[in-house]
Amino acid sequence: MGSAIRLQLCILAFGVLGGAAQAQDLLQIWNQALAREPQFGASQAARQADQELVPQSRAKLLPQVTATGTAEWQERRQTSQLSNRNSTDRAAWTLALSQPVYNRSAWAQYERAQLLARSADVRLSLDRQDLMLRVSQGYFDVLAAQDALATLKAQQAAIDEQLRAADQSFQLGGATITDTYEARSRLDLTRASVLQAENALQVAQDKLAALTLERPGELARLRSPLRLPAPQPARLQDWLDQSTQSGLAVALAELNARAAEEQLKSTQAQHQPTLALKAQTGSGSDQTLFGQTGGGPRSLNSSVGLELSIPIFRGGETSSQVREQTSRLQQARYQQQFAVQQAIQQTRQYFSGVTTGLARVQALEAAEKSSLESVQANKLAYEIGVRVNIDVLNAQQQLYETQRSLSQARYDVLMNSLRLKAASGTLDENDLRAVNELLDSPRTTQP
Repeated sequence: MGSAIRLQLCILAFGVLGGAAQAQDLLQIWNQALAREPQFGASQAARQADQELVPQSRAKLLPQVTATGTAEWQERRQTSQLSNRNSTDRAAWTLALSQPVYNRSAWAQYERAQLLARSADVRLSLDRQDLMLRVSQGYFDVLAAQDALATLKAQQAAIDEQLRAADQSFQLGGATITDTYEARSRLDLTRASVLQAENALQVAQDKLAALTLERPGELARLRSPLRLPAPQPARLQDWLDQSTQSGLAVALAELNARAAEEQLKSTQAQHQPTLALKAQTGSGSDQTLFGQTGGGPRSLNSSVGLELSIPIFRGGETSSQVREQTSRLQQARYQQQFAVQQAIQQTRQYFSGVTTGLARVQALEAAEKSSLESVQANKLAYEIGVRVNIDVLNAQQQLYETQRSLSQARYDVLMNSLRLKAASGTLDENDLRAVNELLDSPRTTQP
């Protein structure tokens, strides 16, 4: 019976739930999601759209050239004699140039557009980090669901074996029917849990498929034995400094606040005069468009000068807009403060999640070893009549619950490590690659 337990543990460790299959690793799933995930695709399109704000606002500071042309035909009739009429043809064209010389509002809008373009870059980086976390979480959720299902199936097999032993002992008169009832009750409950675990696995696979737009196959699992890395640097203060100074969420909030400042400057500048260089040339002719004679001479008129525009009164609209933008700037600064506080809180949470998680993994590894010894001891004691069947069943349940908790604790440590990197603004593909190295190489797994 001890060999049966070791065989079940070996099956659980390698996570074999079916036949041979080509395993996919975390990087392969990430590359699929990066190319296909719709939400990140929308973020990329939004970033490209925001980049166009810069040339649009810059265009208001550059020369504007306009060409116009007109062609007219006029007919005049006398009311007394409609047959008495006079018609003329006229053609004209104009070429106008306008170059802003001083426009403080347009310049502030250009500065704001540059900040918004940088904000779009940071927001895309944030969305990329978010996709990394969602892919990693989805990947480990599938592994955790597979672990839970494999553990329950192993537990079901162990209880079924214990049920047969209880039946045989009852037939020989060495135990009461109570042992059989207890084992059968545990077996029925475990079967129900297996059905629930199968559904949970289906849901986890569906969530991962929503990121890659492809049903995941067999996934590469964590190596066994495994030593999880501790956070580097090991001091919490170093992570806090990094998060508050270089965190992407903090950087985005700072850029948004600066953009709000430029918007306020642009609105306030609407009270100021504007100066522009104006140049124009054009030609008009009273001759017909078809070369008939009888019209006036063709003329060419040109002008150049400066145009000064002084705003006097717009019904209070500009003053209201200034008050609005002042409040929005205050809002952006509060959001910046909140982003810093959020970065500090998340960094503390995830750093603690890694450090305490590592200690929990060590404790659960020791508990797994002790639980396995307890199962073997209780089974031996049951065979010689020192222990009853319920003791064996309880020891088995404790072992499998410890194994499920251990696998989940390992995934939690890895996810908190990635979230800690994201909070500090340093999460990239190298971190995914480091986690991927903790997995078995993608290969055909053997049953």
